[in-house]
Amino acid sequence: MRGYLLSRLAWAGPIVFCILVINFLIIHVVPGDPIQALVGDFPTPPGYIEQIRHEFGLDQPISTQLGLYLLNLAEGNLGFSFANRQPVLGLVLDRARFTLLLMLQALTAAAILGVVLALAAAPRAGSLYDSGITALSLIGFSVPIFWLGQILVIVFAIKLRWLPAQGMISLRDTPTGWAAVTDVLWHLILPAFSVTIYYVAIVARVARASVLDAMSQDFVLTAKAKGLSRRYVLWRHVLPNALIPVVTVIGYNFGYSLTGAILVETVFAWPGLGNLFITSIGNRDYPLLQGIFLLTAIAVVIANVVTDVLYAALDPRVRSSYGRNA
Repeated sequence: MRGYLLSRLAWAGPIVFCILVINFLIIHVVPGDPIQALVGDFPTPPGYIEQIRHEFGLDQPISTQLGLYLLNLAEGNLGFSFANRQPVLGLVLDRARFTLLLMLQALTAAAILGVVLALAAAPRAGSLYDSGITALSLIGFSVPIFWLGQILVIVFAIKLRWLPAQGMISLRDTPTGWAAVTDVLWHLILPAFSVTIYYVAIVARVARASVLDAMSQDFVLTAKAKGLSRRYVLWRHVLPNALIPVVTVIGYNFGYSLTGAILVETVFAWPGLGNLFITSIGNRDYPLLQGIFLLTAIAVVIANVVTDVLYAALDPRVRSSYGRNA
């Protein structure tokens, strides 16, 4: 198990480096001038734009800019945001915690609820109950998140006035202590629900197919022939053998949680990383875009490593196969 983990971690560094270089080149090749985005259409003194371009190092060749960026990155410096006038690392980490507050809770609830729905539907395959759960999962997967978010705002925030429409905190009041925590949770309900509905549909569909496949195996028939209850067979024998595809889709969702909330954060004006990403694109803020891409790449790679480790923990055949190959 230790060697298996080290082998997965050994691939993480080169993968992140390749993603970093590719993202850097793509950002600098696409059309758009960050200095022009900062200055706008206002008249500027002669030589002012060239001076700003020199201060930000944008007058140098791309290869030189890439080398300086990698050198600064090795020292823990992600650069300085053009538009926000502050270090990229602090800005990205500050916004990422708001995105994680939204996404991790929603994805955790979606993973648990999706598996439970699959375990409830798969043993009753073909029944009205199973058809209803399948239809609901199809609807949840097909409905766009931004459209669902707008419908929720219209119904629960505008018509019924039960929940706040946008933001993370109330602007009219300044609650403190537990009142502030309650206020944040109150603003979290609608965006978290929008994310949960979408991802629970994905997890439920994958888990249902995997559970159905596991239920057709010979070991399930053997367990039933021994007189074990259906619930015990389902939770003790079927579920552990059906978790590999489920862990894959859950790990995929968690890996993209940092930027996967772009549409939700835009609809609900949630001050997270997705909102910052949209703003940085409009401002052509190269250092900030590179910082967001770097953080996202690290999150995806870590999620994949954790998923691979869970594979080995759930299925001993993965560990034995790695030992033979090694």
